[in-house]
Amino acid sequence: MEKLKEAKSGIEQAAEDLFNFAVDREDVKALMAYLHEAADIKRNSVEYELQILKIISVGWAIPYCLENAPQKDLISAYYWRAIQNFSQSLSETFGLMVGHSIDYFQVLKDRLDTYVSALQQQSDAPEPAVVIGPEFAKACGNRDDVFTVMTGSRMFLATIASVKQYLETVNLSDQIVCH
Repeated sequence: MEKLKEAKSGIEQAAEDLFNFAVDREDVKALMAYLHEAADIKRNSVEYELQILKIISVGWAIPYCLENAPQKDLISAYYWRAIQNFSQSLSETFGLMVGHSIDYFQVLKDRLDTYVSALQQQSDAPEPAVVIGPEFAKACGNRDDVFTVMTGSRMFLATIASVKQYLETVNLSDQIVCH
């Protein structure tokens, strides 16, 4: 029983760590600092969408990296529950500030659906980032802006790599498969 309790707390800790990483804004700020001046895009849209993409990418990376690991579903469930609680709090705060309600979790779900649909439509793409970058730029308002495409691709790739590295260091499973 004690071993089960330890494993559960390890899973919960992993989900909490991944949540904290997902909502941390340092890499968003760094990517914004490197967004080329010639980018034909509203910078505030890019910053907003980068945070959404990061949250979604972490959530996507968990089952991707832990494909055959028994912890996959629990970590995902804890992670998305934390994101839902965060979203609810953010929605309430924003709603009070602007005078109307917003459902940030629904925004995340809608954007995830958009990315998944694009990946399914382009299943022959050499890697997901090739699809994610243009979809990210489209969500920002200009699908054809190469600087925004590259920024979205960078966020996606860096996030997946960070999640993979984290999962390898916490050693929850020997079955880390994402690349």
